[in-house]
Amino acid sequence: MPENEAGFVYVLKGSCMNYTETDELKISENQAVLAKSGNSTFKTLPVNGNTAYSAISVRFHKDVLDKIYHGSNAPFLKKPNSPLTTNSVMVSSNILIEQYIQNIMYHFDHQELLAEDLLVLKLKELLALLLQTENAPKVLEIMNNLFEKKTFEFKEIIKAHIYSSVSLEELAQLTNNSISAFKKEFKRIYNDTPNHYIINQRVERVAELLPKSNDTISSIAYDCQFKTLAHLSRVFKTKYGVTPSEYRSNFSDKQ
Repeated sequence: MPENEAGFVYVLKGSCMNYTETDELKISENQAVLAKSGNSTFKTLPVNGNTAYSAISVRFHKDVLDKIYHGSNAPFLKKPNSPLTTNSVMVSSNILIEQYIQNIMYHFDHQELLAEDLLVLKLKELLALLLQTENAPKVLEIMNNLFEKKTFEFKEIIKAHIYSSVSLEELAQLTNNSISAFKKEFKRIYNDTPNHYIINQRVERVAELLPKSNDTISSIAYDCQFKTLAHLSRVFKTKYGVTPSEYRSNFSDKQ
C-alpha cells in the first residue's frame, strides 16, 4: 500500500494468501487482516475447486485520520514507542465485526443514504471494534505505526520467505525489484541462484526435522514447501546420499 494508506480487508467469499516483506497470512471466508502501508502482494486460493473470491476493503488515509482525530487522544495517533515488528495481522472476526460488514454492504447498495458525517462515524466504529478483538495488542502496534515507513533489508525478506509459498516473481516484487534485477542482486549477495539456494535451505530444514519430528515425511515435505515427496526424495538424495526415510532410519538405529 502507498505510504499514506493502510487498510482493513474482510474476505466475503473464497480464500487468499497475503504476503508482506516478512509475513505470510492465509485469509479465508469471514476472516480479516489489518495491514499498514508497505509492500505486499496476494493471490487467491481455490476452495473445493472454486476460485471465486470477493472481499471488502476499508482504507485508512493519514490525512483523513489526522482530520477526524485532531486534538483527540486516539491511542493509534501517538508517537510509537517501540519499533514495528510486522506489517500485517489477522483480525479475529466476531459478531460485532460481522454486523459492521453487513451494514457496510447495505450502504454500498444504498449510496444515496451516505453522508460525510456517517462515513466518519463508520470509520471510527471500525477502529474501535479492531481495538476490542483478541489480537488487540498487535492491532494497536500496527495502528501506532500505520504510516511509519520501515525499510526491510534484502536478506530479511529472503529469510522470512524461505519456507513460504511465495513465487520468485512475488518475492522480487516484495524486494522492489524486477525479476531480472532480483536475480542479479540475489547472486551478488548469496553467490547462488534463488532456486538453488532456496531449495538447499529447505532440504537442510527437512534434514533437521526428520530425527526430531514425529510427523510423516510427506507432512514435513509439505511444511517445507516441497510440492511432491518425489521431488524432495530426489534433491535430498543428491545432497545427503540417502533418501529421507533412510536418513531418518539411520538416526533411529543410532539411538
